[in-house]
Amino acid sequence: MKNLVIVDLGSNSVRMAINSITDEGTFREIRRVKEDSRISEGMGRERLLRPQAINRTIEALHRFKEIYEEYPRIEVRGITTAAVRMARNQKDFLKRVQRETGIKLEVLSGDDEAYYDYLGVINSLEVKDCLVLDTGGASCELIDVHNGKARNMISIPIGAVSLSERFHLSNVIRGDNLFSAEMFVNKQLRDVWWIMDAFNKPVVLLGGTNRTLARINRCRQKIARVNNIHGYRLKTEVINRTFRSLITRNLENRKKIAGLETARADIIVGGVLPLVMLLQMIDSDRVIFSESGVREGIISEYINQHVKGVNLWLKDTIG
Repeated sequence: MKNLVIVDLGSNSVRMAINSITDEGTFREIRRVKEDSRISEGMGRERLLRPQAINRTIEALHRFKEIYEEYPRIEVRGITTAAVRMARNQKDFLKRVQRETGIKLEVLSGDDEAYYDYLGVINSLEVKDCLVLDTGGASCELIDVHNGKARNMISIPIGAVSLSERFHLSNVIRGDNLFSAEMFVNKQLRDVWWIMDAFNKPVVLLGGTNRTLARINRCRQKIARVNNIHGYRLKTEVINRTFRSLITRNLENRKKIAGLETARADIIVGGVLPLVMLLQMIDSDRVIFSESGVREGIISEYINQHVKGVNLWLKDTIG
């Protein structure tokens, strides 16, 4: 048995998951911790990670290390995604993290991120045909799944933090700012040449923004286990109503919405916008939420590589 520690530095939050993996190839999450480090804050068009955001992130990683070092037989896998991937000072940041925390972060490409998303979804949800959308802080990953196989995948440089900062969507939503954001997102999506191959398909949702969207609606529906969102479904009209309620409130009033973390209230509009535009574009009538994404995809790959006799869905399933 081994404890696989996955440290996942996203553009908005940094997460750690400790997973107990048996010799038979089964796994169980035994600890999960999240901190809102927002490494992408203030990057802007200069694409520079800012000192305050870097310090917040390294402090969080120190706290994670204190936790996982209490466990026996650990193997640590550190990954990071869009914000660090795009940062001009990426190398300096990675060196500092390794020097100060001992954690070596692997910068996932957009294709890697989309591939692990696909693995996480296909090994945990009963879906054969869908469009997967993982909305992060600085990027969105899209995967067109046809008959269980990933037919096309792409990472596009729009996310909850970057859109909110660029188009001033954090507090009061002005009509001209929202319109500019919609036109920008629309162009980004239309530039994906295969996007209409997903016409009418359900959209499987990953990422912190989308989990928040699920929790908001589970609170409104008075469902007891608010955080139990895996496999939860919503109609498109419910998503649109929720978005309308978000854009008509200022920041303070959004913070009062049940199910919405206060730390995410300033980026929730920018985070939900790509989904709203996507649903309209492909005329999809429903979404399905998944708790399994990049981290679970990495676990699936790890089990295939290290446990004999186990064969989860991996790269040979990509069409």
